Amino acid sequence: MAQQVEQLRADGVYKEVLREGTGPLPDFRDGTKATFHYRTLRCGDEEAPLDDSRARGKPMELIAGKKFKLPVWEAALRTMRPGERARFRCDAKHVVLYPLVSKSLRNIAAGKDPLEGQRHCCSIAQLHDHYSLGYPDLDELQKNPQPLIFDIEVLKVEAPGSYQQDPWAMTDEEKLQAVPLIHKEGNELYRQGKVQEAAAKYYDAIACLKNLQMKEQPGSPDWIELDQKITPLLLNYCQCKLQCEEYYEVLDHCSSILNKYEDNVKAYFKRGKAHAAVWNVAEAQADFAKVLALDPSLRPVVSKELRSLEARLREKDAEDKIRFKGIFSQ
Repeated sequence: MAQQVEQLRADGVYKEVLREGTGPLPDFRDGTKATFHYRTLRCGDEEAPLDDSRARGKPMELIAGKKFKLPVWEAALRTMRPGERARFRCDAKHVVLYPLVSKSLRNIAAGKDPLEGQRHCCSIAQLHDHYSLGYPDLDELQKNPQPLIFDIEVLKVEAPGSYQQDPWAMTDEEKLQAVPLIHKEGNELYRQGKVQEAAAKYYDAIACLKNLQMKEQPGSPDWIELDQKITPLLLNYCQCKLQCEEYYEVLDHCSSILNKYEDNVKAYFKRGKAHAAVWNVAEAQADFAKVLALDPSLRPVVSKELRSLEARLREKDAEDKIRFKGIFSQ
């Protein structure tokens, strides 16, 4: 390890151990996964923070040999043991692409597309002064590259084959192969009543397919084929969100499906339930009417939902009368 640290120093990366790790130094061959927390700090007296994985509530995962955009992270991790915490001061040449990496990680933490804004720009174009990353601190760092400090704590290191890869780390072929398995895992979790966990699985499967779809021309046969695989997964995800009472997310996703597939009965039904839950009475009735027009065999199910909506309306009306009576009697 001493030789690796010395090589880093010679290349402008300076390591300071804050807490020793345990066990032997992992060999970190291709496919090894490191899970770690990191803080990114500007160099200077104040060491102003840029990013903190702990604040986001989720550690970073990096798989060796996957050509991560920030090679210095992999180089640093190769010198660390599980449990170790160290600081790495990196010359500017090693962190030129950090603004792009940071934007992707921030988007992921916010539930957004990690490639948002990058689909039609090469990395060089994104480094031009006129290109904005959407974060002022990253825009500044992009225009004026400077040394950065990474405070890294290694949580665990897993050998190749001993873990399930996250979608972002898979090749295109691996993504396609993984989707049916992830879908099946989601269904099993849902049957067990583990709705949040099931939603996470459906989300991962959707992410795999969305990543592949981004590489296709919208409206092309391959794009449409992928979209038709995404739709049932998205409907399953919406079913989970209905049970979690996240109704507005259901409205958004079902509407996006119906903008493309006007005859999707399940999307109308789930959107109708979401509308009813947030007191959009006319919209709920319209969606349930559309369900009946497309599939009359669902009349018993739709009638049950409409009776439930009517009962809730009566209860709400009675509660309002009591509330207003109390106001006017004062």
